[in-house]
Amino acid sequence: MLRLSSFAGALALFAAFAGSAVGAAPAIPVTVAVDVGRPGKPVNPVWRFFGADEPNYATMKDGRTTLATLGKLAPDRVYFRTHNLLTTGDGTAALKWGSTNAYTEDAEGRPRYDWTIVDRIFDTYRARGVRPYVEVGFMPEALSSKPVPYQHDWRPGSGSLRTGWAYPPTDYAKWDGLVFAWVTHCVERYGRQEVASWYFETWNEPNLPQYYWGGTQAEFFKLHDTTVRAVRRALPEARVGGPDIAGAGDQYLTQFMAHAAKAGTPTDFLSFHAKGNPTVVGTGAASHVRMGLSAQLKAADHEYAQIAANPAFRSKPIIIGEADPEGCAACQGPANAYRNGTMYSSYTVASFVRLQALAERRGLNLEGILTWAFEFEDQAPFAGFRQLTSGGIDLPVINVFKLFAKLRGQELPAVSDHQQPLDAVMADGVRGAADIGSIAAIDGDRVAVLVWHYHDDDVAGPDAAVRVALARLPRVLRAGAKVTQYRVDPGHSNSYAAWLGMGSPLAPTTVQRAALLEAAALAESAVPMAVVGARGVVDVVVPRSGVTLVVVEPQG
Repeated sequence: MLRLSSFAGALALFAAFAGSAVGAAPAIPVTVAVDVGRPGKPVNPVWRFFGADEPNYATMKDGRTTLATLGKLAPDRVYFRTHNLLTTGDGTAALKWGSTNAYTEDAEGRPRYDWTIVDRIFDTYRARGVRPYVEVGFMPEALSSKPVPYQHDWRPGSGSLRTGWAYPPTDYAKWDGLVFAWVTHCVERYGRQEVASWYFETWNEPNLPQYYWGGTQAEFFKLHDTTVRAVRRALPEARVGGPDIAGAGDQYLTQFMAHAAKAGTPTDFLSFHAKGNPTVVGTGAASHVRMGLSAQLKAADHEYAQIAANPAFRSKPIIIGEADPEGCAACQGPANAYRNGTMYSSYTVASFVRLQALAERRGLNLEGILTWAFEFEDQAPFAGFRQLTSGGIDLPVINVFKLFAKLRGQELPAVSDHQQPLDAVMADGVRGAADIGSIAAIDGDRVAVLVWHYHDDDVAGPDAAVRVALARLPRVLRAGAKVTQYRVDPGHSNSYAAWLGMGSPLAPTTVQRAALLEAAALAESAVPMAVVGARGVVDVVVPRSGVTLVVVEPQG
């Protein structure tokens, strides 16, 4: 740690640092003011929810590795949601598809239950410190009111998604029996207290009839009521909610709450989805991706407003059951070219902070923001899917969740003089000046400050020369502190950049894979802190599309 006799000396150091940070391109000087002496409410780990269409990937080699990484972030507090847990099939994974064969019928139409595959999925979660966010669906072939064709033929850019799995049951009593038997089995296998810690919701995006639901709204409400009754009959203290609708700008959530209140259907949490809308700007070599952060925030706030307007539901915990830059993890294409690099990681931070701020402004209880991204087994390296890892190698975005996990304890006031206002970002995105923002937390005498540098346009721009100014430091940190910078940016914690530097090998050698794993690891380094009295200064560089975390803690 560096001690300076005056803040004038610190400012001189900062000026030299800012001028040399990016060579010919002048860095953007940024000050982040943190009041260490004013701890507030507990840090809310909204980031600890993930999910994917394909349930069977969880038990495959790279799925197991990715789940282990997620589980280590916050053991037994990370949740995973997936489609197709009741879909008929042999468990073979495919894009936007999966199956467990949990329900079939004999020749006389009597139900037969087989929990082998779904147990294997949930066992894999629990062995890695992950818990299920149970999506009760989709419809088994033997119960579907329109079973032919059953498995879809969807592929990126072609095929139909809504086939027999998407339709209401022919017999709601048999559906009730299936759900009751499944939850009863889970209680027997995992224990009552464990299953009571899970989330249970019905189906996925029932307000999108062209994709996920082939019935009417009334039929979905009947399915939901039946599901909740069956879950609660098997486990009265189970946590139930929904409806995990798509944020489509409609009034479906209002109608759902009205129905639940009238029917007396228990609702422990409300869930909806909110997605952005990236586009390609320009043509040819001059084109680039422009993110749609504004669209995602508007979609979320539309649903927030409906919840806030309902006195009976406004205090309920809220899970944004899918919160992503766009709407199709298994799709590829030019507008999705942001995914492998640090645009995805910086967008994640900038969006999560705003989604929390919008909920707080409406006085709502946001409990979780679920990232609909996992991995795609046995695909080409960095194939352009929305995922956390590629071939078992961490992408930059998963490293952001490692940073989130290091923010614990109580929130601290952290004010960046270059953070764009909430209303401006929701209205227009980040199209002018860059959004260089901050959040901070204190845990005992350990202070953590997260800084992001985001812009909607995925083009080069100047670095940010960030001065983290810490006021009212504890005595133990004034006397001597260990200061660590963690970085996720184009040059750090970035396996994709390393892969490009190798010439984009389609089959990396053993040596190349080892280098990629090393490049993927969360980068950390010691940095100095200048101390004057009870104030400290840490100077760091945050490149465009970069995220950094500064941790100040006692020595030893």
